[in-house]
Amino acid sequence: MRFALLSAAAAFIPLAAEAGPPATGSPDYGLSYGPRPAYLISKLPEGALKDKLQSCAAQTPSRSDFSIGHRGAPLMFPEHTVESNVAAAQMGAGILECDVTFTKDLELVCRHAQNDLHTTTDILTSDLAETCITPFSAADGDTPATAECRTSELTLAEFRTLQPKMDSADNTALTAAAYLGGTADWRSTLFSGDATTMTHAESIDLFKSLGAKFTPELKSPAVEMPFDGFTQADYAQKLIDEYKAAGIPPADVWAQSFNLKDVLYWIEHEPEFGKQAVFLDASYDREGFDPDNPATFPHDFAALHARGVNYIAPPMWMLVTLENGQVVPSAYAKAAKTAGLKLITWTLERSGPLTFGGGWYFQSIKDATTDDSMYYQLLDVLAQDVGVDGVFSDWPATVTYYANCMGL
Repeated sequence: MRFALLSAAAAFIPLAAEAGPPATGSPDYGLSYGPRPAYLISKLPEGALKDKLQSCAAQTPSRSDFSIGHRGAPLMFPEHTVESNVAAAQMGAGILECDVTFTKDLELVCRHAQNDLHTTTDILTSDLAETCITPFSAADGDTPATAECRTSELTLAEFRTLQPKMDSADNTALTAAAYLGGTADWRSTLFSGDATTMTHAESIDLFKSLGAKFTPELKSPAVEMPFDGFTQADYAQKLIDEYKAAGIPPADVWAQSFNLKDVLYWIEHEPEFGKQAVFLDASYDREGFDPDNPATFPHDFAALHARGVNYIAPPMWMLVTLENGQVVPSAYAKAAKTAGLKLITWTLERSGPLTFGGGWYFQSIKDATTDDSMYYQLLDVLAQDVGVDGVFSDWPATVTYYANCMGL
């Protein structure tokens, strides 16, 4: 299967190789920004940021660790597929992500969630539909269509038979086939016809071949643990073991989890990997949380750092606020940096057109978010004022262009 994955990547790479000469140190294909960065820059108001970014129009693209492919490049490609990650690498993402979950036979695979197969694959119209823990149920009046299908119900061999698609569902659907639709009109289904799933181990081989580094996320199980004798500690250890088996240096791996216990497990049991373990902060789920009010912060940043946590990763909106109409660092951002924590944030280019405030990822600055120019305005504040170490993006070219231009 490894040969098949790399062959698929090799077949896909020449499509972007014509865009320009290879960047120094990259595999034998050209990196390309494509038209989107220039489009977003053209939307910026006149001023220093626009002038600076336009001055870099002729720069040769190069890979940047500041640019992190969020599940690859899912703005246009089915997430967690070979094709999505090759596209992200072609856009200069220096770090690529595999969200990790497990199958019925305890093999690690790249999926955003253990229970997302009904929205990210064709399982509902395949012979494996009968494995879904919640079979497809058609919409009925105000009751939306529903389904739930888990990787933990499939063997790896069965998982490999599924066809990936854009993550979407049509909740008004009357048939399973219609339920597989619902892709947002600002995304695309053009590249969904023959996309390729990956195991976690295969993602390691692929990312290495693309010259990229690694940020796997240990996803919360949808099943009760232990599962068939497989404990949470086993799960966390197996993720690290697959990097060790592949000979990947710990310095090239940023293992992530929303579960602080996973991060502390790596710090204690795999300290070389634990140095760069990333605690994904879901403080936004806590009632009353306000990133501008330290009294509402559920975590003591200094205490986290004292326990060996060096990286914390909240969503973008938690790191910024508005002050006299300007985007500035939030109290959360300042407190985390003061405690010595390094910041990574998510997810740029996941919101579509920003004409109506940008939705969830821009909620703390929605009053200043009126068009797509905010993508680069926010990125500039995150990089220069907040001081983040990296930004996840659904279309990494946007971040890569900025990082190259600013020398990050």
